[in-house]
Amino acid sequence: MRHSINIPGTLLLVEDNADDEELTLMAFEQGGITNAVVVARDGVEALDYLFATGIYRDRPPENLPILILLDLQLPRINGLEVLQRIKQTPRTQKIPVVILTTSNEQQDLVESYSLGCNSYIQKPVDYDRFLNVIQQLGMYWLVINSPPPLSAAYE
Repeated sequence: MRHSINIPGTLLLVEDNADDEELTLMAFEQGGITNAVVVARDGVEALDYLFATGIYRDRPPENLPILILLDLQLPRINGLEVLQRIKQTPRTQKIPVVILTTSNEQQDLVESYSLGCNSYIQKPVDYDRFLNVIQQLGMYWLVINSPPPLSAAYE
């Protein structure tokens, strides 16, 4: 019997590929992860969501996601620039950021960790492996991992 997993909070998926977005959301659903997921389809939209600007200016800025899944290959502002902004800003720097990318470039891996990502996962191309990886990712970050208290994210 599959149990649902819903640690209070929203997940932010930053993904411009509609197929990868759909697979990720499907994997969460199949894995019983029932958290709300906000999808940003480029780097500007991700930053607008996080900092309550642009199209998200009416969003309460204190309602930050509990986990960010961030692609690197994004239009307008790339994922490394988004990661840098997240980790340079005291209000958002403690939010766990998992890089979820097709890039197998060593430079992307090293730079992601240098900028403060919490994990770097190369997206499997195989459908079943992709679903499995996303489900494991959700289990680890939402159940097994101990994040800082939510109030610590706002200090």
